Amino acid sequence: MPWKTTLKRAKKDKEEGKAATTQAGEFVREEMEHIRRGKHGARSTKQAIAIGLSKARRAGVDLAPPRKGTTSAATRKKAERDLERGRSGKAAKPSRKRSQAREKALKREPRSAASHAALSKQAKKAAAARKRRGPATPSTRKKSTGRKKSASAKKR
Repeated sequence: MPWKTTLKRAKKDKEEGKAATTQAGEFVREEMEHIRRGKHGARSTKQAIAIGLSKARRAGVDLAPPRKGTTSAATRKKAERDLERGRSGKAAKPSRKRSQAREKALKREPRSAASHAALSKQAKKAAAARKRRGPATPSTRKKSTGRKKSASAKKR
């Protein structure tokens, strides 16, 4: 369960009209804090970020799942499930055994994934990958604004 302060910050970001990624960043920040405080670990910085993004989707942040070709089908499916759960507002009671097993597995992982050096290295890798992909041109950007067209607009 995310901290109340995290939910408050994400809500404030949404009210200010900030992007879903900015809202989700609050959950990633919380996850890094969990690792630094020793609540659990993570195999890599990417895993820690993924846990934070998953929590954000489940909390109702409208963060799109990763595009096809960037991650495995299972990861994409999980992200879609998380997004659906966040939109429905219903939270099924988590399995106690599964929660304990997840926590136990993460406790065995190293805490170095949230270090400043690891985060810096991950940020540089991500930036380099974006640079290789090239600039986002109008043709590659999403054309839709996310709003559905009215019946009269469709006839034109």
